[in-house]
Amino acid sequence: MNNLTPFHLAIPVSDLKKCRKFYAETLNCPEGRSSEKWVDFDFFGHQLVIHEKSGEHQSEKPIANPVDGHDVPVPHFGVVLDWDTWTALAERMKAIKTQFVIEPYVRFEGEVGEQATMFFLDPEGNALEFKAFKDINQLFAS
Repeated sequence: MNNLTPFHLAIPVSDLKKCRKFYAETLNCPEGRSSEKWVDFDFFGHQLVIHEKSGEHQSEKPIANPVDGHDVPVPHFGVVLDWDTWTALAERMKAIKTQFVIEPYVRFEGEVGEQATMFFLDPEGNALEFKAFKDINQLFAS
């Protein structure tokens, strides 16, 4: 599990200012390079770029798939954190009254792949998942 290389993800947003504030202040992601139309963030060691979209863009109807009794939004993105970092983030998000899609909880408890997870939306409606594994070596276990 060591030596993972950072991923790069670019997502469209219509309100660059609002999303910039969310990722910088709500999630505490350090800002990197930017222009009038895009902003780079250090998203927990990975590169996330928000790009301002122009004009009318039709958004697809959101879908969800059932996982452990919850409707998981698709698409979504996020990051696997260590247990203590996930717990601190979950507590911070609760404290600021985040509206969760899926409240923080432990799924697959006592099973292979036991993990803490939570889902919430950014200001553009992009679904984010943050998770932590009791045993990180089970990240890809089946």
